[in-house]
Amino acid sequence: MTVKTSERFLSLDVFRGLTIALMILVNTPGTGAAMYPYLVHAQWFGFTLADLVFPSFLFAVGNAMSFSMRRFQEATPADFWKKVLKRTIIIFLLGFLMYWFPFFEFNDGQLQLSPFSETRVMGVLQRIALCYFFGAVMVRYFSVKTIGFICAAILLAYWGILYGFGEPGHELEMATNAAAKFDYAILGEGHIYKKDAIPFDPEGILSTLPSIVNVLAGYLAGVFIRRKGKSYETIAKLMLAGFLVFALAEWWALIFPLSKKLWTSPFAMLTIGLNLSMLAALIFAVELKNIKFGTNFFNVFGKNPLVIYLFSELFYITLRLIPINENQDAFEWVSEELFQRIFPGSFGALMTAIVFMLVCWLLGYWMDKKKIYVKI
Repeated sequence: MTVKTSERFLSLDVFRGLTIALMILVNTPGTGAAMYPYLVHAQWFGFTLADLVFPSFLFAVGNAMSFSMRRFQEATPADFWKKVLKRTIIIFLLGFLMYWFPFFEFNDGQLQLSPFSETRVMGVLQRIALCYFFGAVMVRYFSVKTIGFICAAILLAYWGILYGFGEPGHELEMATNAAAKFDYAILGEGHIYKKDAIPFDPEGILSTLPSIVNVLAGYLAGVFIRRKGKSYETIAKLMLAGFLVFALAEWWALIFPLSKKLWTSPFAMLTIGLNLSMLAALIFAVELKNIKFGTNFFNVFGKNPLVIYLFSELFYITLRLIPINENQDAFEWVSEELFQRIFPGSFGALMTAIVFMLVCWLLGYWMDKKKIYVKI
């Protein structure tokens, strides 16, 4: 079912585009100086603005589901499973191939295929694919009320799994938690993210479980917004729900710490609470007060999010592979020889990331002008 113009919420499109813009900004900090701490992921426990970005995108995925739920519910079982499995597999494979890129490497002066045994299997797009799959299945087969109970059950079950199967006394440490053990057993060390203190995948298999709740929460919020419409009641109830979820998360975090990399249950709830409040603020500004400043900018990201995100990652990887001199690759040279000379310190690192994000925006702007929209 195509949503009528009167039913569209520009604020939801802006929310999705904002998350893509911030995701690119966080992923590509300039070199030569440390980025501002709030734009860097917390090392293990804690919470920063950077930690909010990925959960917000998953929340936006759920929002989009609420506007296409009739297609999920009215499609024949064969059509439903065909579409959902196709989309899941394509997104997952795109994420896997992105981490395998550029596919070849020099070894003893010879060009060889990068070994599959050392390629990361899980990742950002892979987690999005899995969360989309399970979210779509639940939207198809369960009522809104049942989905709410499922969310609570998932968060409580994940809490129990981490404390029940982690190393006693060290249940939440990076090397000894249940999620790390599960990933090692299923994937093996070669297929796990290796750029942290130890090989550990922040988008691993088991920790994907609570992130499904972020998608389902986005769906539930979208259903509520569609039912209540663009009103002050909608904003007030979203704000109240956001505050209550945030407060409960902070209380839970006293005994179950916040951790984005482990995606603890309080972390999922904290980000959901913030997302509900952000959405309420955007609905107030964009829908009720009709403030349109900046909306077109973020809409460009929101219209081709997958293409722009993939381009940002592949472009960044490519720049890091181009040597300029003995000590710098192309990205480092631009950041350190241009931006750090004009804006020394953390501000220069931020400006590098902003300009890189704007380059990605230009691709989206060109695609929008050409009416090119890539949908899976």
